[in-house]
Amino acid sequence: MKKTIYLVRHCSATGQEPGALLTDAGEEQARQLAEFFQDKGITHIISSPFTRAIKSIEPAADNLGLGIEIEDRLAERVLSTANLPDWMERLKESFQDLDMKLSGGESGMEATERGMAALASAADRTILVTHGNLLGLMLKKIDESYGYEEWKNFTNPDVYQVEIEGAAFQANRIWE
Repeated sequence: MKKTIYLVRHCSATGQEPGALLTDAGEEQARQLAEFFQDKGITHIISSPFTRAIKSIEPAADNLGLGIEIEDRLAERVLSTANLPDWMERLKESFQDLDMKLSGGESGMEATERGMAALASAADRTILVTHGNLLGLMLKKIDESYGYEEWKNFTNPDVYQVEIEGAAFQANRIWE
């Protein structure tokens, strides 16, 4: 049986902490997402517990008359709990070495496994709202051509349609 899942990166936010809110532009982006999903036959919405993810999809949930299920497996990956002045370089390395694990952080493989588990367990026509690093890792698992450079080109928000048939996954960017 084939199913379609929509992976959404949250809208523009005021910061990276779990409680960061959407910017004014992010609130407008959330309204655009609501319009975008109006005719997609969405049956479920599942979000990271981070405020910016929830707020990104609330207008769509309201328009569609759906609740938002919170899923910890969609939370952003913690690269490290240490202050990393070279964090972009370390992030780039982590896309190349999925087993790399920094102080207090989660390896790319660990994050990928939890994200893909959330994806695999989602029902047909579900929106999964997550964050850039986790989204990039999930897309890399689906298609090895994704990596750091593709991550750098993500937008806020961003939307990928994932088609799943048996063990086969195919992802395509559908946000303009």
